[in-house]
Amino acid sequence: MKNLKDLLKILVEEGASDLHITIDMPPVIRVNGELNVVSDKKKLTKDEITGYAKELLKENYDKYLEIGEFDTSYTLNGVGSFRINVYKGNGNDAIAIRNIPLKIPNLKELGFPDVFDDLINAKRGLVLITGPTGSGKSTTLASIINEFNLKTTRHIITLEDPIEYVHKNNKSIINQREIGRDSKSYVSALKSALREDPDVILVGEMRDAETISTAIMAAETGHLVLSTLHTIGADKTIDRIIDVFEERNKQQIKIQLASVLRGVLSQQLLKKKDNSGRLPAFEVMTVTPAIQNLIREGKTHQIQSLIQTGNKYGMITMDKCIIDLYKKGIISYETAVQSSVDKEFVTKMLIL
Repeated sequence: MKNLKDLLKILVEEGASDLHITIDMPPVIRVNGELNVVSDKKKLTKDEITGYAKELLKENYDKYLEIGEFDTSYTLNGVGSFRINVYKGNGNDAIAIRNIPLKIPNLKELGFPDVFDDLINAKRGLVLITGPTGSGKSTTLASIINEFNLKTTRHIITLEDPIEYVHKNNKSIINQREIGRDSKSYVSALKSALREDPDVILVGEMRDAETISTAIMAAETGHLVLSTLHTIGADKTIDRIIDVFEERNKQQIKIQLASVLRGVLSQQLLKKKDNSGRLPAFEVMTVTPAIQNLIREGKTHQIQSLIQTGNKYGMITMDKCIIDLYKKGIISYETAVQSSVDKEFVTKMLIL
């Protein structure tokens, strides 16, 4: 049996993003998006996994037993920092561990375009980072906060569940609050943040109508609000926000969202052709008067065409970004087609 420290060392040394611990299976790590069994193929027992869970959760283990799942963060000196989810499956403990890199990459290293600097340096408004689970949204948000911290003097409040990247004050003041530990909910923490003189508020995830309403209100009252949604594409992101609300409130939300939204960046992680890791492909929508009108009028299905023709505003579609990465030799043909939105269009463009 490998102890927990050994497993976490393997997770970090192999450059894996995740470690999965499940009964009657050996430990499994995810490397470049693919699941691999660790070299020691011994299956884990129920008692071994329970021991890991107790070591990770400590005094929260009893609370986990009551509710059946528990999120937390975990730091092991000399190894790294991790996001932990312990959960019940068929009555047994199971654990998912996300590796949080110690070094926060800067936006240039991640490959984000210059227009993104304009979005995040706005004094007020709402900027959304979207994408599926595991697409690097948390890393992007951490990079934005780090950029602020190194270059600007702002009061930044982050609301996270759980805290992943820990920021040290540099030029900015950063107060990181963990939902469940420092505040009961995103809504209560967000309402409190409005009374704490922030310049920037990071909301880990906009999960419900009340959180979204409060975030929009914060953006309306002169704050820069950053948040995430599990959506792909700017038009689907806007639809998701509006659909959360009851019919009688949708028009009001459309008007408010049109006035405060500054941009949407959707991202996914793609495997590099040389197998050296993954990199983000992204779609960028900046909000122009034409896009504001489409949001107000509920014509979100027309937004994609404006992104396609919005190059002078710094906009780019996901498919255009993928095509560019392929033509630069960074990703393979198979990866380009599999990750595209309009597969027929991308397939034609790849062979030109």
